[in-house]
Amino acid sequence: MRIRIVDAFTSRPFAGNPAGVCLLPAAPWPDDAWLGQVAAELNHPETAFARPLPAGAGADWEIRWFTPLVEADLCGHATLATVHTLRREGLLTGGPVRFLSRSSGLLTAWAEDGEDGAGGEITLDFPAAPVTEAAVPAGLADALGIRPEATFRTGALGDLLAVLPDETAVRALRPDLAAIAALSLREESRGVIVTAAADTAGSGYDFVSRFFAHARGIPEDPVTGSAHTALAPYWAERLGRADALVGLQASGRPGLVRVALHGDRILLTGRAVTVLEATLRV
Repeated sequence: MRIRIVDAFTSRPFAGNPAGVCLLPAAPWPDDAWLGQVAAELNHPETAFARPLPAGAGADWEIRWFTPLVEADLCGHATLATVHTLRREGLLTGGPVRFLSRSSGLLTAWAEDGEDGAGGEITLDFPAAPVTEAAVPAGLADALGIRPEATFRTGALGDLLAVLPDETAVRALRPDLAAIAALSLREESRGVIVTAAADTAGSGYDFVSRFFAHARGIPEDPVTGSAHTALAPYWAERLGRADALVGLQASGRPGLVRVALHGDRILLTGRAVTVLEATLRV
């Protein structure tokens, strides 16, 4: 069985967010423990497993995502990496590809053509996660090392969204990851998103963010597609623009996510590049 490492939301190797991608045969799912062990062995923020579905199933593939510690409900970058892999393997038919997920319903993606299966943009159609303002949770300011201007709940996404005063504050953040993990467990949240508007007009992006999910085995996620399902509605309302917003996730492996809000759906667009292919022998 082949396994790939794909850098997502970037057009160059060793940037963006690395994901494992494992395309399984048309058969029942392997044991959950095995899937978790593979993800832990790869030790990337997420590993996607996908298996083809028969005609009439309502989707083309079923997809699941695992962090090194737990199964995830939704993952943008590993889904983008899976579409990239399907394109490289000649497994796309030219139209949209539909993924059935256990917790996030039907997910649709489109892949543009590119040289050798690389370079073309990929767009994901994900459910939006509208935000609701909430009081700053106890301990969050201490965990981040700065008091947010405002905090929001992200509904089914399960994250806390903290708005900081400016891009410089987001980039300079050095949070207490153990405290972030304890806070996430106490608040029953997946993780903490921090964000701010871009400091400079014309920089090529409209807002910046970072994402911390230490309790789920991801101290800092390099580029988080799913977090942008909450960032997009927030910034669309704040900036008065629903289309053509660009987010920069300002981690040590930065990446760009182009977002567009369409009712209760978010279109997330980015690129990907394969950096490793290997044989899984277990």
